[in-house]
Amino acid sequence: MTLDKLNIKESAIIKQIDCDSVLKNRFYSFGIVKGSTISVVGITLAKSTIEIKINNSKIALRISEAAKIEVEKC
Repeated sequence: MTLDKLNIKESAIIKQIDCDSVLKNRFYSFGIVKGSTISVVGITLAKSTIEIKINNSKIALRISEAAKIEVEKC
């Protein structure tokens, strides 16, 4: 399952990140790394962005970026 498929208030553990090194480095700078627990805070009405919480930080990602993060529900 990918991060973009989670519903609001659901949590999951990051299993794998499938993207190029530029985007992967951006994710790493936010603390989005394999093994981290991540939760969905909100999704825009247009379903173009998703707000997540990781390590006490809230981050907005494009849905296309969230689709590159494989997760497993907690």
